[in-house]
Amino acid sequence: MATTAFVEFSVVVRPQSNFVNTPYLQQLHSHRPFLSLSIPKSTAALSFTQSQGFGCAIERQQCDRGDFVQTSAVRELAGSLISAQGHRFAIVVARFNDLITKKLLEGALNTFKSYSVREEDIDVVWVPGSFEIGVVAQQLGKSRKYQSILCIGAVIRGDTSHYDAVVNAATSGVLSAGLNSGTPCIFGVLTCDTLEQAFDRVGGKAGNKGAEAALTAIEMASLFEHHLKPLQ
Repeated sequence: MATTAFVEFSVVVRPQSNFVNTPYLQQLHSHRPFLSLSIPKSTAALSFTQSQGFGCAIERQQCDRGDFVQTSAVRELAGSLISAQGHRFAIVVARFNDLITKKLLEGALNTFKSYSVREEDIDVVWVPGSFEIGVVAQQLGKSRKYQSILCIGAVIRGDTSHYDAVVNAATSGVLSAGLNSGTPCIFGVLTCDTLEQAFDRVGGKAGNKGAEAALTAIEMASLFEHHLKPLQ
């Protein structure tokens, strides 16, 4: 026969300081715990509410390791996608495979425009290929002129191992640029097996990855500007 495990809880009434002298609450507070109950262990996580006059808390007397109850003390930080007006962005674009990278750039610029980023707040920097993106992105990030750096390129697999070398260099380069500069550097480099796959990702059935990368740049710029700005 299946059995159900139960967990013991106590409901404790804690008066606020300006209500402690009320005879009713003095009597209520002197009888701890006010209420005990048992509920099945599988019951969903408890929520906490507070009403005027006194606060009510539920204390767990027995719990398993790893159980977590979220309270109002937990802070959540996130970037905003409402508007990017006033933020400055740089876009580093690889010239190699420019049939693809120009479409990625176009998607990014259209997205910035739709989020109220002015044209004069966007600088586009061209580099020979995806291999060179990282070092330029790092220098732009260290300049502290931009809230985010968008890195755009396209690497398409060929018949040699050159593809793997360039992809690894581009990936680590963009990551290092962000870590070393302290400015968000967004990876917008396509890594595709065929040219057809690349065209699918610059406005085809897979959307425009340049536009998606621009959204990431906007969100990260907002997150850093409002929550993670380093002390000067």
